[in-house]
Amino acid sequence: MRSWGRVAKRTRLVAFGLLTAVPLALTHTPVVDGVVAAENITDTASLFAFETVQLTDRVIANLSSHQLSDISLFSFRINASSAAKKRQSRKCKTYPGDAGWPSERIWKLFDALLGGALIKTVPDAAVCYRDWSVFDALQCQTLTDNWGNSSVRIEDPTAIRSILYQGMTCMPPNMTASFLGNGPNCTVGGFPEYTVKATNVAQIQLAVNFARELDLRLIIKNTGHDFGGKSVGKGALSIWTHHLKDAIFYERYTTGSYSGPAFKFGAGIQVFEANKLAKEYGVSVVGGEGKTVGHVGGYTQGGGHSPLTSLWGMAADQVLSLEIVTADGRFITADSEANPDIFWAVRGGGGSTYGVVTSMVVKAHPKIKVTTMRYNITTDANFTHDKFWAAQRAYIDNFAQYADLGYYSYFRIRHSGDEIFHDMTSWVAPNTSEVEFRTNLAPLFKKWAALGVPFRPIIREYDNYHDAWADGFPQEPWLVTMRQASRFFPRENLVDEEKKNATVDAIRGVFDEGASLIMFNIRNPPDSDKIDNAVNPAWRKVLMFAIMFTTWNTTSSQEVATNLSRKLTFEWNPRWIELTPGSGTYMSESDYIEPNWQQSFYGSNYARLYRLKQEWDPDGVFYAQNAVGMEDWEMSEMILGHLPSQNSKLCRK
Repeated sequence: MRSWGRVAKRTRLVAFGLLTAVPLALTHTPVVDGVVAAENITDTASLFAFETVQLTDRVIANLSSHQLSDISLFSFRINASSAAKKRQSRKCKTYPGDAGWPSERIWKLFDALLGGALIKTVPDAAVCYRDWSVFDALQCQTLTDNWGNSSVRIEDPTAIRSILYQGMTCMPPNMTASFLGNGPNCTVGGFPEYTVKATNVAQIQLAVNFARELDLRLIIKNTGHDFGGKSVGKGALSIWTHHLKDAIFYERYTTGSYSGPAFKFGAGIQVFEANKLAKEYGVSVVGGEGKTVGHVGGYTQGGGHSPLTSLWGMAADQVLSLEIVTADGRFITADSEANPDIFWAVRGGGGSTYGVVTSMVVKAHPKIKVTTMRYNITTDANFTHDKFWAAQRAYIDNFAQYADLGYYSYFRIRHSGDEIFHDMTSWVAPNTSEVEFRTNLAPLFKKWAALGVPFRPIIREYDNYHDAWADGFPQEPWLVTMRQASRFFPRENLVDEEKKNATVDAIRGVFDEGASLIMFNIRNPPDSDKIDNAVNPAWRKVLMFAIMFTTWNTTSSQEVATNLSRKLTFEWNPRWIELTPGSGTYMSESDYIEPNWQQSFYGSNYARLYRLKQEWDPDGVFYAQNAVGMEDWEMSEMILGHLPSQNSKLCRK
C-alpha cells in the first residue's frame, strides 16, 4: 500500500526554468471525425496529468462503433490472435517498401489519433544539404559549431550521441564519414522514419499498439545520450519522451519498508533538472554525473552509477514505484506489490526492453555537505611516464579506503602527443568537510610530493550536493568517431598485491598501445547485494570501473578505423576480462559488441530477465542493442565488417 505525506508539491519543468503549467496537449484529447480518441482517468491522485490521458478499452470500442477504418491497428494485444501468429511468422520487421508498410492514409489516421504529434524524420544536419527543403547555410554553420553540444542536440527528435551506429548518413559536410564510404549527401539512414512527440500516455499506447500490430521496429528516445545506438533504427517508429517533464516532491512517501521523502519524475526529467529540484526542496537524489543524461530512462533502468553511489547505491536502488506502458499497450503501475516481477526487471534490467516507462518515484536523501577536488597533471622531462604510473599506483593502493569513506572519483588519462595528460574531473567526498578531506588524503599527497607530481588541486567544500556536482562535472561532449569497452575490477583485484600488480600493468598496457582511459573509484554500500532488483550483481563487488576508448578522424581510411575498432574488442578488452573472471561491466558504457554479453551485463540475473522478457513481450515489440532478448534477433548488415549496423534490417534468427 502506498501513501503520501501532508504535502505533494507538483512542478512542471520547461527548458532550464521552473514554472507551473499544464502541457498544451493535455488541455484537449485527440478527436477523429468528431470521435474522442483518448480518455481522462480521474480516479487516482498518484498520476501526473499527462498520465491520466489514456487509451482504454472503452475508447477503442467507441472508435470501432463509429466504423473508423483500420482501428484494429491501434487495439490492445489479444493473446493467441491470428495477428500475433502472423507477426511471429515474419522473418524481419516491416520496412518501407514492404507489402505491410503503412500507407500514407494510415499514417495520417495515426497522426490524427495522436492529436498531430507525429513527426516525419528530417535529420538535423539536413539543413546543410540543398536537396532538402530545410536547407539553411547559416543554420548549418551553427549546427556544425555545436555538433558536440548535447544541450543543443537533445532538442532534436532524432539526434543521438552514438552516430557511428546510425551509419553517419547525414553529417555536417566537413564531418562526412569517408571511412564508411559516405559521400557529400544526406539520407535518413538508421534514423527512425517517424517520431511520436509524446505528451500523454494515450499517444505512447497508440504507438506501441500500432508498431506491434504492423510489426514495425519500435525505439524509445529521451535525450539520445547513449553510447550504444539504442535510440535509432532503420525504418523504425520512435517514441520521444523528452517532453514529459513533470515532477512531484513528497515530504513523506510510504511503500513497503520505505517511509521518507521522495520525488516522482516524468520520463523527460534530466539529471540537471533532478538535482536542481533536490536543492530547491533541501534534499539529495542519486543521479549521474552527466548533466544532460535522462534520469528516468536507460540510465536508471540500466542500473545507473552516481557520484553518490559509494554512499547510497545505484540509481536503480532508489526506485520505489514506476508507471509503464507494456508491449500489450496497457498502462500499469509496478512496485513491490503491483506487478512486482516487472518492477524487479526494470530496476537494472535495461531500458527499451519491457516497456515505455512514463515516470518513476525515487528516494530523496538528506541534504549533505560535499567536498570536491579537481586537478590536471601532464608528464614532462622531469615528471616522466614511469613517475606518472608510480603516482597512479600510489593512488590505487588506497582505493578501498577512499570508497569505504563514501568517496567517488571520475578521472581520465589521455594522450597528448608523446606526453600523458591526466585530469581528475572530480573527486567527490560526500558528508565530508574540506578539513576532513585534506586529512584523509594527506598520506597520498606526501607520496606524490616525493615523486614530484606537478599538480595544484582545487579543493572546495559545498553545503549541498547540487552545487558540488554542478561545479565539478563539465558538460560531456558528443564525440563523432569513438568506440569504447569497459570492465568492473572487483575489490579482490585491488587489495591482493599480485592481482593489483597485474591490474595496473593491464591498464597501463592498453594505454601504452594507444587507448585512452576513463576511470572511476567507486563501491556499492555494505549489504547492497541484498537489494532485490535486477542490477548486475558484479556492481556490488566493484572497486574500480575502468573504460578504455579509441578515436579516429572522419577523414581516416576505412583500414585505420577498422583496425582500431577491432583492436579494442579483440585485443585490449579480452586482457581485462581475463583478469576479472566472473565479473562484468556496465551496459550503458560498454563495448557495443561485448563478448558473452549476457554474463557481462546481467550476470546471474539473466535467466530470470530473459524469462520475463518472453512473458511480457512475446511478440518482440521492444528491441535494443545488448538488451535482454537481443540474441533472438540480428542486423542484416555490418559497419566496418564487424559492428551491427542500425542502418539495416532487424530480423529474427
